Amino acid sequence: MKMAIYATYLTNYYGFKLKKATTQEEKKSLRIAYSKTLLSKLNLNVKVINEDKIPKDTQILLVSNHRSVIDPLIIEIALQNSNLFGHWISKKELYNSFFFGLFVRNGGAVLLDREKSNMSSFFSDIKKCTKAGDSIFIFPEGTRNKSDNDIGEFKSGSQIIALKNRLNMLPVFIRSNANEQLMSSLKDGKAERILEIEIGDIIEYKDKSMTLEEAYKSQFNLK
Repeated sequence: MKMAIYATYLTNYYGFKLKKATTQEEKKSLRIAYSKTLLSKLNLNVKVINEDKIPKDTQILLVSNHRSVIDPLIIEIALQNSNLFGHWISKKELYNSFFFGLFVRNGGAVLLDREKSNMSSFFSDIKKCTKAGDSIFIFPEGTRNKSDNDIGEFKSGSQIIALKNRLNMLPVFIRSNANEQLMSSLKDGKAERILEIEIGDIIEYKDKSMTLEEAYKSQFNLK
């Protein structure tokens, strides 16, 4: 209960700070600070495998598996030494959330409203971000994977975004089951836990030799 109160306070505290930020550099710095502060409180440390594969300055569409609410924090820390700034594709529920809303709305996100029949405004918002020189971060499974499989089925939207905006894709794989680690930490936060995230090789948006899901699985040796 204490951790939930603290996390809510911290998220909204940084949400207010992000609202006042005037540059993407400020927002990136605040997002990293928030991620480090919360994961440190949980005694969760991030280990990045193949960090040298992260592009330093170019635009990308980052695609990642998704098991936990802390996955974006893990990714933010993994990218801290690059100049990449990405807008997260965020569900309507997060925009309106008491816990996440203020942070998401001000931190750099593109609203995905699945209830809308016309997605033109969604793709238009993405285009504005990429024209400004920013990257896009997405969980192609569309929702958290709660199964025993390594990843869930990828939706087609990621490849559409890549093609429409000519963004090469950077696959990242959170090898640790972050949700299990989070639950363990909430029960006993004294023990240090490591969250491993692996960086893959760039997938060119023009490459049609296989689907994104197939390419992703191939890179990380997933079934």
